[in-house]
Amino acid sequence: MGADVAMEGLRERATFMRESLQKSQEITDNMVSILGSFDHRLSALESAMRPTQVRTHAIRRAHENIDKTLKAAEVILAQFDLCRQAEFKIMKGPREDLSGFLEAVDQLRNNVNFFSSNKSFKNNDGVLNHANGLLAKAMQKLEEEFKQLLASYSKVVEPDRLFECLPNSLRPSTGSPGPHGDSGVRNAPIPNHAEQMKSTDATVHTLPTLIPPRIMPLLHDLVERMVQAGHQHQCIKIYRDSRATVLEQSLRKLGVEKLSKDEVQKLQWEVLEAKIGNWIHFMRIAVKILFAGERKVCDQIFEGMNNLKDQCFAEVTASSVAMLLSFGEAIAKSKRSPEKLFVLLDMYEVMRELQPEFEAIFEGKACTDMRDLAVSLTKRLAQTAHETFGDFVEAVEKDATKTTVQDGTVHPLTSYVINYVKFLFDYQSTLKQLFQEIDNGDESNSQLASVTNRIMTALQVNLDAKSKQYKDPALTQLFLMNNIHYMVKSVRKSEAKDLLGDDWVQRHRRVVQQHANQYKRITWNKIVQSLSVQGLTSSGGGSVAVADSGNSSGVSRSTVKERFKNFNIMFEELHLKQSQWTVPDSELRESLRLSVAEILLPAYRSFVKRFGPLIENGKNPMKYIRYTPENLEQILNEFFEGKTWNEPKR
Repeated sequence: MGADVAMEGLRERATFMRESLQKSQEITDNMVSILGSFDHRLSALESAMRPTQVRTHAIRRAHENIDKTLKAAEVILAQFDLCRQAEFKIMKGPREDLSGFLEAVDQLRNNVNFFSSNKSFKNNDGVLNHANGLLAKAMQKLEEEFKQLLASYSKVVEPDRLFECLPNSLRPSTGSPGPHGDSGVRNAPIPNHAEQMKSTDATVHTLPTLIPPRIMPLLHDLVERMVQAGHQHQCIKIYRDSRATVLEQSLRKLGVEKLSKDEVQKLQWEVLEAKIGNWIHFMRIAVKILFAGERKVCDQIFEGMNNLKDQCFAEVTASSVAMLLSFGEAIAKSKRSPEKLFVLLDMYEVMRELQPEFEAIFEGKACTDMRDLAVSLTKRLAQTAHETFGDFVEAVEKDATKTTVQDGTVHPLTSYVINYVKFLFDYQSTLKQLFQEIDNGDESNSQLASVTNRIMTALQVNLDAKSKQYKDPALTQLFLMNNIHYMVKSVRKSEAKDLLGDDWVQRHRRVVQQHANQYKRITWNKIVQSLSVQGLTSSGGGSVAVADSGNSSGVSRSTVKERFKNFNIMFEELHLKQSQWTVPDSELRESLRLSVAEILLPAYRSFVKRFGPLIENGKNPMKYIRYTPENLEQILNEFFEGKTWNEPKR
């Protein structure tokens, strides 16, 4: 019963839900129908409004086109107006208002660019031709102004102004260069080589004002406009013609001259030496002051135009660099001679000193030729100096001058060579650099030692040959003793000792002693032999026994007299001759006299003591015993004094 009631209830609910769903479907269908009607009506409305929308859009676009056209016309009219304003300023020229003129040039260039990019404009070609014509006139006026400004403010730098840029230590004392390059530099106090190198190492050179600073920006602006217009070639030519001439005239007024190898060869050595000294000063002035100043001017005027800047600087300086370096080339190529070695080293030294600055100033591809010229000259000077070294050694070996020093003193060749070597050591660092450059980096100290040794050996060989010119073998030994002693003493007091070494000094001191010993043997052995007892035997009737000297018993008085007579003759001949000989070194002279006295005086004292009584007891003893040992010692002190024949005895 209960189950039936429940089923009935479910059936009613299911019936209700079905009816509800049917009603919802009907409502949905009705809504779809209504919405479809709306869509149809909206489509009809859109179709009806489309013609109106098209007309409105066309009107709006027409207005936009009119606005664009009006604006374009305004721009074109403004360009015409600016062009007329620029034309007025350009025709007026840059003299009164250069900045306004440059602004007009810039504006005109903008006009040309504008009309070039708007080719659809009806009269475009005519306008462009007119603007380009104006621009050409403007460039012509700019070139004239550039040339005029450079001519007005590019002045020859007087030598006095250049000297003021030098450090005090390098300034000449008085004078200014004459018309032939006789520069006041020559009147400067010349320090020795070491002092000069020390002073140039720490010096500061100031640059002269080549063009007033207020003019530099104007020149830069002119160059900038000319380059922008494609007139760089005209710009370079104007700048080169103006600045190159002034630079060359400044150098000529300083004293720089261009000499060929043949002209150099004809000059007297004193004149040439002075010119070389001046050239060394001129090189420093040119590189450190004039070329550096010219580079500074060029860099400022052509700022931002690197390629053009280097090219202009190269063309401005090319002639002056060639003129300066040609003198060095002429010297390096001229006939070699020993006296030129030091000036060659001076020239080489200044080129080495200036090389870093030269490379910095002459940077860039355009300056390659100038850098190469400087490097080439440095190498040629090194090579010529090296060859001159070899020539000097050979000349010392083969020196065949017939000059004979009659008194056996130091030969002029010896003092010349030793002084030469001393001067070389003032250039020690330079020589080491030179040897490294020539010999591809070999040990420079050993090279210098080797060269010095060769010079000394060559001198000794030559002295040996010259010593053979003496007929007196004693004078030969004295000559060699003097000269080798001079060499040894000079080496000991100079830097050559560090290179040649103590062994060289000691070895040659022994050579000096050997020649001294040879001199004593040749000169004094015979006279000392005359004082020996050998041969003093009795020969009959003239013999006398001496009571107080049993040793002289049976000695012939006549033989003793003959011995004293021979001694006097030999000693007086030696005194007459060898008092004219010279031992210039006081220590060596005293040492030689002492060594002679050490062998002569004891023998004479012994002979007089032993055989003197034979003579003293006879007739006229002073005729034979003329000297006491003290007399001999005094007379020995007159030896080697270089007395002349007509000079009285002491």
